[in-house]
Amino acid sequence: MTNETAAALIARSNRLGSDPKNTNYAGGNTSAKGTDVDPVTGEPVELLWVKGSGGDLGTLTESGLAVLRLDRMRALVDVYPGLDREDEMVAAFDYALHGKGGAAPSIDTAMHGLVDAAHVDHLHPDSGIAIATAADGEELTRKIFGDTVVWVPWRRPGFQLGLDIAAIKDANPQAIGCILGGHGITAWGDTSEESEANSLQIIAAAEAYIAEHGRPDPFGTVLSGYEPLEPSERSAKAAALAATIRGLVSTDRPQVGHFSDAPEVLDFLAASEHPRLAALGTSCPDHFLRTKVKPLVLDLPADASIEDSIARLHELHEAYRTDYAAYYEAYATPESPAMRGADPAIVLIPGVGMFSYGANKQTARVAGEFYRNAINVMRGAEALSTYSPISDEEKFRIEYWALEEAKLQRMPKPKPLATRIALVTGAASGIGKAIATRLAAEGACVVIADLDLEKAQAAAAEIGSTDVAVGVQANVVDEGQVQASVDAALLAFGGLDIVVNNAGLSLSKSLLETTVADWDLQHNVMAKGSFLVSRAAARALIDQKLGGDIIYISSKNSVFAGPNNIAYSATKADQAHQVRLLAAELGEHGVKVNGINPDGVVRGSGIFAGGWGAKRAAVYGVPEEELGAYYAQRTLLKREVLPENVANAVFVLCSSDLSHTTGLHIPVDAGVAAAFLR
Repeated sequence: MTNETAAALIARSNRLGSDPKNTNYAGGNTSAKGTDVDPVTGEPVELLWVKGSGGDLGTLTESGLAVLRLDRMRALVDVYPGLDREDEMVAAFDYALHGKGGAAPSIDTAMHGLVDAAHVDHLHPDSGIAIATAADGEELTRKIFGDTVVWVPWRRPGFQLGLDIAAIKDANPQAIGCILGGHGITAWGDTSEESEANSLQIIAAAEAYIAEHGRPDPFGTVLSGYEPLEPSERSAKAAALAATIRGLVSTDRPQVGHFSDAPEVLDFLAASEHPRLAALGTSCPDHFLRTKVKPLVLDLPADASIEDSIARLHELHEAYRTDYAAYYEAYATPESPAMRGADPAIVLIPGVGMFSYGANKQTARVAGEFYRNAINVMRGAEALSTYSPISDEEKFRIEYWALEEAKLQRMPKPKPLATRIALVTGAASGIGKAIATRLAAEGACVVIADLDLEKAQAAAAEIGSTDVAVGVQANVVDEGQVQASVDAALLAFGGLDIVVNNAGLSLSKSLLETTVADWDLQHNVMAKGSFLVSRAAARALIDQKLGGDIIYISSKNSVFAGPNNIAYSATKADQAHQVRLLAAELGEHGVKVNGINPDGVVRGSGIFAGGWGAKRAAVYGVPEEELGAYYAQRTLLKREVLPENVANAVFVLCSSDLSHTTGLHIPVDAGVAAAFLR
């Protein structure tokens, strides 16, 4: 059973964390002090419940709390070795833990344990950070709050900062909280309700002061030619640049992307001061740990051509990497972790929007959200004063902090297809859905393209959130819709790595019964459709320069001559040869092209459910419900082929185990001798 004090803390945390004006995702921490029964002595024991490392206030649960004995935690003051060795105190927190389970204590635990208040909130509100990063933040704090909120000069989070805030609280009994220079806010109270109210009071007062006293154009005047493009133009240009940008930012390691054309991003990039402000970088440690010290900004107007933009992005990326390496060399010590990569995490395109990147979609999306926070912070600071973030040296101390490195090392090993982005056609049901599900389970981001948008979106929702899968409408015979589905992948996840040509249909008819319309329909969907999808995808794969996989779901019928199936089998043979042709053409770009030849997949198949199963059953003289078993009995292994069997083969072709395989067709037919490849 959850302790009442802990339950109230969780409820308060969820309320504060659910509103982005209070704190960013996974940012800040909250705590409560109270008593519980020690199961060893049966006596009451004073405890500190505090949000642990890596959690999020908005979604905090009991398992996300670290629980410490307050007497042991406060006793650490007597053994504190000083600033030069304060990182040791995080390991020391483990010796003050109460019970087992729960989250690991964060570096901010000292702030919560040492401050003499029953409830403490540490948050990263945009309005509070605006004051914290203003050049005259200390004076502004006095103007806005009088003596109820105290200024604390920048200090890296840690044990000493906890001591500092505790001393300020003791010296200012009238205070409800403080502004932490370059960082955020901390508030406290005797009750959970009072602490929450004090936090909200500080945030609201800062917001109101900025609104009343801030100048109307904090980012300067509008730059001619840098105004936002129309929405359709923005999307088109973003899609046209996405693959190139993703390839650049994946120079050190593959990244997943997120695109945003939020109004605050477009307004910032249209203003004259954006180059100066962007170069200063972000300030709050939570921000720049996600966004890096500064973004890459394209210094061309919104109407610059795609060709000019790409050429300039290559130049700017090279300069960014050189600059980042110089930043690392300037501040690294022999004890510093190795440089983690010199590519930007944020790329800003005037008139278009922002691309943000990370090891997965959620990380990329959150990085973008944090840069939007940073823009709001810069707006507030510039409205009242001058934006003055912490120095690059201090940023480096945070970015390459041994404790941050330890946190990264604790992260679970990535799944086999992590950072890869897949587009699967005809994926709302049957084989395509099984393929999309398997790829997502192995770590890929998936775009489900289907003729039926509602079913595509439903299938995506079954797989996971929009950080994992999205559904789009695509009639593969329509060149425009095909390009739109590829663009959707580029905008949803930043790029494209895997393309599965699965969309198909079949009409079971003899030669004399097959009409020209029957022939054209099947060739349009499968032969022409695969060509259109592969061509649109290949453009992105080539621009991206990261290689990739194109996979055709062909059929054993591409090599097996069965009765009453001329149009279907002929178009499958067309697809099979497209595999060979594209493997030969795209190999120089590192793109592998392979095919899979299934036998008839009855269960879960959209084709069979559409009437083709009944017709094939009639051809073979068996009841339709026994068609799967009939197919199984004609195979060498006597096994029915299921959608999941095809999905397994797709995964293997995309995995690193077959990194040197292209132009191959894999039979997934349980052994049909007549379909053996020769």
